[in-house]
Amino acid sequence: MQRPPQNAEFDLKETSPKIAGSGVITGDKLTCAYDLVEQMQYLYVRVVKAKDLPGKDVTGSCDPYVEVKLGNYKGVTKHFEKKPNPEWDYVFAFSQDRLQSSFVEVVVKDKDVVIDDFIGRILFDLVDVPKRVPPDSPLAPQWYRLEDKRGQKMKHGEIMVAVWKGTQADEAFPDAWHSDAASVGREGITKIRGKVYLSPRLWYVRVNVIECQDLLPSDKGKAPEASVKVILGNQALKTRISPVKGVNPMWNEDLVFVAAEPFEEPLVITVEDKANKDDFMGKCVLPLTSLHRRLDNKAVPSRWHNLEKYAVVEGEKKELKFASRIHLRLSLDGGYHVLEESTHYCSDLRPTSKLLWKSSIGLLELGIISATGLSPMKTRDGRATTDAFCVAKYGPKWVRTRTIIDSFGPKWNEQYTWEVFDPCTMITIGVFDNGQLHGGGKDSRIGKVRIRLSTLETERVYTHSYPLIVLQPSGVKKMGEVQLAVRFSCTSYVNMLSKYSQPMLPKMHYVHPLSVIQMDILRHQATQIVSVRLSRAEPALKKEVVEFMLDVGSHIWSVRRSKANFFRVMNVLSSAVAIGKWFDKICNWKNPITTVLIHVLFVILVLFPELILPTTFLYLFFIGLWRYRWKPRHPPHMDIRLSHADAVGSDELDEEFDTFPTSKGSDTVRMRYDRLRSIGGRIQTVVGDLAAQGERLQALLNWRDPRASALFVTFCLMAAIVLYVTPFQVVALLMGFYVLRHPRFRQKLPALPANFFRRLPAKTDCMI
Repeated sequence: MQRPPQNAEFDLKETSPKIAGSGVITGDKLTCAYDLVEQMQYLYVRVVKAKDLPGKDVTGSCDPYVEVKLGNYKGVTKHFEKKPNPEWDYVFAFSQDRLQSSFVEVVVKDKDVVIDDFIGRILFDLVDVPKRVPPDSPLAPQWYRLEDKRGQKMKHGEIMVAVWKGTQADEAFPDAWHSDAASVGREGITKIRGKVYLSPRLWYVRVNVIECQDLLPSDKGKAPEASVKVILGNQALKTRISPVKGVNPMWNEDLVFVAAEPFEEPLVITVEDKANKDDFMGKCVLPLTSLHRRLDNKAVPSRWHNLEKYAVVEGEKKELKFASRIHLRLSLDGGYHVLEESTHYCSDLRPTSKLLWKSSIGLLELGIISATGLSPMKTRDGRATTDAFCVAKYGPKWVRTRTIIDSFGPKWNEQYTWEVFDPCTMITIGVFDNGQLHGGGKDSRIGKVRIRLSTLETERVYTHSYPLIVLQPSGVKKMGEVQLAVRFSCTSYVNMLSKYSQPMLPKMHYVHPLSVIQMDILRHQATQIVSVRLSRAEPALKKEVVEFMLDVGSHIWSVRRSKANFFRVMNVLSSAVAIGKWFDKICNWKNPITTVLIHVLFVILVLFPELILPTTFLYLFFIGLWRYRWKPRHPPHMDIRLSHADAVGSDELDEEFDTFPTSKGSDTVRMRYDRLRSIGGRIQTVVGDLAAQGERLQALLNWRDPRASALFVTFCLMAAIVLYVTPFQVVALLMGFYVLRHPRFRQKLPALPANFFRRLPAKTDCMI
């Protein structure tokens, strides 16, 4: 079914910013580390310390602080009580686009209850301020004698200051007080600074509960029905009730948890008797640091651990000494990749253990330039406003830009870099409104962008304005646009191409696979651990930001997503339908010339069957070359048509934004509704996976991933040549023997064609 194109308002727009990477910047260029953003000039003032300040109070002491004034802008340091030799080490940054004065004034004052007393000042003419361009060393601060209001040098009092002109490439930029944040105040500066965060390293903790020995139940006249409960932090799992009733139960059951370095919480193992109201029969506490770290599929040795039991005697806990033991096989599995993102949007596929990491294949550089037309997210002082900042996530590295206060068109011009270990990964960029400045509210989501690295050409700078699209209870809405510059540089083209033949996930995922339900539970736990850790940073990367970036809740049932996946499947099948219609026209002689040519081709292939495969591959080769000129020129972005977001009904939106469990109707309706959503969510996932497989098949020749299409087209040409010179019977025999080969000659890892196919891009990354 043909659908009309989406509104141009939601299209991707190519831009031409004045950046060094595009070759259009004029004047002095930034250093190579900042060549994807526009150059911004700042006046920096570093106030280090003061000495021998004269006392202004009755007691002869002073409570000094410093004001840095430049026109209407004024930055203030904190004050020290009764300290004539204070140390501040504070940096102020004034944008040269907003300079309203020809000199900068550094004033030292004495904090007082009513009116602050003037101590002294120094003036700097902006004409004489030197310019610094990294990688030059920082400008050394100097001592300056303070002057009074008449400009006369004072007998006592000096201040150490450095003043220079620079750009956002200066290392003082991230921690500086900026003139555009004057309304925030000194206390709120830490909440708007840009920072780099690292996700904690996550491990799978595998607990194989084998058996227990000599349990002591409270009711000795009744055989215990033993079950083992394992707790790690806020994660708790139980084994089934042992099929062996008695004091020596057996399970041989695996329980898997997620743990983060550093390992702060122990593993708590409890044996309970289900036949006697979960009677406590023993406990064992083990630190994670004592567990064996497994990097491959080798067997982990099992060990017996003593169980502790307590009894309450006269209100006090007393340990009972007895010989109950539990047999466990424990390991920290570092050969897996602990997923915190959906596999469709994954940005890192390496195993946990660094010993298994391979060298990087390239470098990803992202320039976050600006945003335009942002929607107002809150009201302050009776007017609408937005305090916007960006967050980018790739691999374990998260970056956060500084917050631009009260602007619907913020300019960040910040650049960040990541090492790339796999081209078939994705970077996610989100735009948020800072809610921590006044009242400590939540950070509101404005929109996000996903960019798959495999769809980018190497060494090319992509400069585009991406629409920020969100789905709200009232419908789909464009919240503004964010302007980005992206460059993917390759250090080894051969190593990058070899990635297409390797398994997507580490070897342990195929040798000892985890079930789909286990993966869902473990991913949820990993997301919670990451959000808690990052929310403890300063400034905090709050839970709502992390969950939005990691697409938490995307698996919940929604009629809109199901419709979108259905249309994706129909789009994939439309090619087969078109071929069927074309063949029907051939059979009905709608075009006699074409029909005659098909008859000739059919006779040739029947008489010479060895030409079938080479002709097919040659045909695919020419189709690939023909479609090269229509390959996508822009990175993928959110597609509201593909997401079926523009045609969703109000009732469907009400269902999608409903809470889970539902808040609609009675208890019975709630139970049925939740069950329907749970089943529908699985169907939705299966349909989406089917659509992704078909889209990957289309990606072989549509040059969405130029490297993969180049590999496939080259393979088609080579296969055509080989098959032309090789008898068809030999090829058929070899293929038949290969398909029917003995299990001894098979391996658990996926075959090379399967690995290549799974790495092809689908349209999942364009889904909202």
